[in-house]
Amino acid sequence: MPRTAAVVVIGNEILSGKVRDDNSPYLAAELRALGVALRLILVVPDEEEEIARVLRECSRRFDYVFTTGGVGPTHDDVTFRAVARAFGVGLRESPEIKRSILRRCPQPSEEVLSMARVPQGAEVLELPGVSFPPVRMGNVYIFPGIPQYLREKFQALRERFRERPFFTRRVYVAQEECHIATELRRLDEEFPQVQVGSYPQVDAPGHKVVVVLEGQDEQVLEEALQRLLELLPGDIVVRTE
Repeated sequence: MPRTAAVVVIGNEILSGKVRDDNSPYLAAELRALGVALRLILVVPDEEEEIARVLRECSRRFDYVFTTGGVGPTHDDVTFRAVARAFGVGLRESPEIKRSILRRCPQPSEEVLSMARVPQGAEVLELPGVSFPPVRMGNVYIFPGIPQYLREKFQALRERFRERPFFTRRVYVAQEECHIATELRRLDEEFPQVQVGSYPQVDAPGHKVVVVLEGQDEQVLEEALQRLLELLPGDIVVRTE
């Protein structure tokens, strides 16, 4: 089975619609490319107790948890405190993060210096070319909410998450889902190792549904593809990829 992950997006601005969440779609695509199965995306407010509750649950259920947002110097940046609360520890000052702060801001305020207070036992991940290091607490990886900064840090870490890749095959069908639902259910039952997805297409030239088969065993995936082609009437299959 693939390793699993959850993404916890933190911020009132996401929940209110003032800011669009670009981070979870990015992480979803990256994790899929790395062979990690993203099982859950949650958006939570800037509330320490609620963030801690969600992180406790997710860290038990999944192999990896990625948080985005809430690590700045303002009053609503409570992620480090929430992570510490989730794991039942206090906070400590990170000399690595403090050095990063002082390089960029020689005379920081107390609020800015508070960004260096990380959970006790957390690992500060100093990485080449990354000015402000990300933090890991157990299986929880703490990232900023600004998409450019998150992507910089994730790219520096991404290879540590690599697993067996997912393979994908697509079947383009010239019929609506209602005409192939029985065949798809049968395929799903016969090949539990393969994820079977059906995606209607509006105004697509030549087809009405794309059936996507995905799995980490390429041979089993090919067997599932051939079985699907047996189950579907040949005149409705436009093409396969």
